[in-house]
Order: sequence, then structure tokens, then C-alpha cells
Amino acid sequence: MTTGRPAGYSAISNYSRVEILHLVQERPQRTIAELVEATALHPNTVREHLQRLMDDGYVVSATEHRTTRGRPRVLYSATDGVNACSPVQRRRARAAAERGDLMRRVIPGETPELDTTALHQIDALVEDLVGAGFDPFVDEDELTVELTPCAQASAQADHREVLCSVHLSIMQSVLSSAGGPLSVDGMRSSCDPRECIVQLLHASQKA
Repeated sequence: MTTGRPAGYSAISNYSRVEILHLVQERPQRTIAELVEATALHPNTVREHLQRLMDDGYVVSATEHRTTRGRPRVLYSATDGVNACSPVQRRRARAAAERGDLMRRVIPGETPELDTTALHQIDALVEDLVGAGFDPFVDEDELTVELTPCAQASAQADHREVLCSVHLSIMQSVLSSAGGPLSVDGMRSSCDPRECIVQLLHASQKA
């Protein structure tokens, strides 16, 4: 499956980038100076990490609107598919939907329970997860996405809470960018910290 990323490339395989992404997910419109202070990284390193995150559609930048003198700053926010949208992420979602439709025509199976827009969301989500180094298994009946084993959680066990938060936010951003009735409902609890099953929610299930 082609995801449009160079082989071996993943913006969130590096924990420093995960940390930066977590910061802009928690509070948007961050400056380089703020991220440098929060991470203790060199400004050039922060810029390089932000560029990688923007290349993958996880972060967007905007120039500050100033009403006083001074050079406007560049502000960085995490994409959420609603308030902060990335053309990269939307383009990939459209391409994933096209590939998904082609596969369903070439390899017909049982009539899917999900409608077309929900299937396109799944297409986009699976391609993004594969590109990030996961091997997702989607149960369309239960609306679950199993990411076990999560190599990143094993390699960064001390940062599991941050990693899970970042990954869930990315998944929601991808679903929102694709457009449709599915959203992330949360992570299923497990006594095994290496097990990761994400629960999705269809709009029709909301009270």
C-alpha cells in the first residue's frame, strides 16, 4: 500500500517530535521560543522537527497578526481537521479514499455495514497508521482499531501516556480531515500496557 511517504519515514517515530506535537496539541499557536523553552532543544532542531511534522500534515503554521510595530511571529498549531486543517492531510485522505474504492471494486467482498463516507475515513486512518509504522487491524462491526503490538509504546515505555494522547489526537485529526460520521471514542482499557485497541464512535451512536 502506498502512503506517499519515503520508505522508513515517520514524523512521530522520534520522541522529540512527539513531545513537540503534544505541546501544540495541548495549546495551539505556539512560537519557536515557547517550544524551545519547553523542550530545551536548540531552536534549529525545533524548526527541523516542526518541518517534518508539517510535511506529514500533523502541524500547520500561521503568521501572527500584529497591531503594533515589530516583526510578526510564526505560530504553530496541531491539525485537528476542523479548526486547524492541513492540505497535506486532506490530500492524503482523498488519495486513500480513491485507493480504497479501487480495492473494493477489484476485490469485492460482503456488503459493508458502514456507509461510503465512513469507509473513506477508515481508508485514510489505516494509511496514516501504516505510514507511521503501525500494523492496524480494523473491526468494522465493533468499530475498533487494534494497534498491538505498539513498537513506539514499547520503545518509549516511560512516555506511554504522552504517546497515547498524541496518537489518539492524530487519529481524530485524520478522521475529521477525511470527513464523515466516525470519531475517536477513546482507548479500551487493558491490563497489558502493550495492548492497544482504539474504540471509534459512529455519529448515529451518540446520545
